Amino acid sequence: MELRQIEHFVAVASELSFTRAAERAHVVQSALSTSVAKLERELGVELFDRTRQQIRLTAAGERFRTHAYEVLRVSRNAAESVAEYRGTLSGTVEFGSLISYGPMDVAGALGDFHREHPFVRLRLRLSQSGASTYLSALVEGSLDVALISVPERFPPQLEMRLLFEEPMVFVCRGDHPLTARGAVSLGDVADDDLVGFPPGFGLRRLVDDAFHAAGVQPRTLYEVPAGFAEIAALVRAGLGVTFMPVSEAGRFGDLRTVDLAVPMLWQVYLAAPPADRLTPAAARLADVLLDAAAAARQGV
Repeated sequence: MELRQIEHFVAVASELSFTRAAERAHVVQSALSTSVAKLERELGVELFDRTRQQIRLTAAGERFRTHAYEVLRVSRNAAESVAEYRGTLSGTVEFGSLISYGPMDVAGALGDFHREHPFVRLRLRLSQSGASTYLSALVEGSLDVALISVPERFPPQLEMRLLFEEPMVFVCRGDHPLTARGAVSLGDVADDDLVGFPPGFGLRRLVDDAFHAAGVQPRTLYEVPAGFAEIAALVRAGLGVTFMPVSEAGRFGDLRTVDLAVPMLWQVYLAAPPADRLTPAAARLADVLLDAAAAARQGV
């Protein structure tokens, strides 16, 4: 069994597609398929069920995946443990990103990190089903560091550090009757159609939970798995109203914002394994993101 075979297996297990996995691993698909098939012959089991339109992990594949991630993590840590003797950081950091960074200049922080450590390869992932999916990826080792919006759980295997919290505001067109209010309650918008993120996104869960706590049923008719610009465009077109973090609402000057009578706070955490399980490059990226959050809090 070769380390490259395990890397190819992990790529397919993550993508559930030989085509996408080949692109991720930077090999031709035939070579990837041959590598995985050879691994299955050596193990004496099928790791993937190929009988359906979309491949799936078999029970053996599910069990093997956990150990495969651990093997890759240990091999990466071993290779990067000697970085100090080379005088420079190197390797790859898998980073789970968000659609919005709120008051943080994450792009600037990543740029600073790249200039400081040009031999470290940053791989950004953006989940289309919500950042909470990053938690399991961090635990199993397929992600190194991630930003988590309004986490639904705090796994004991991870360190979760609050980066910032920011109030949400009601956002609508200028001709909406609630613009005359000094503050609105969720009951005030019970009859409005909402534009928001799909279920699973932290911001969607934050809004839904607030409505339920107020005893109101939200009517989210338009679900947008993209950024706030797309949500703002639908509000601007008169399809509904929305809720945004105050830093995001400020980007759309043609729309009106109204404070909420009962505060709704958006919280974003930096999630990562404990320091002794991080590679030097991943640990450095975590520090850079924490510094960016501190700068945002100080208004730098």
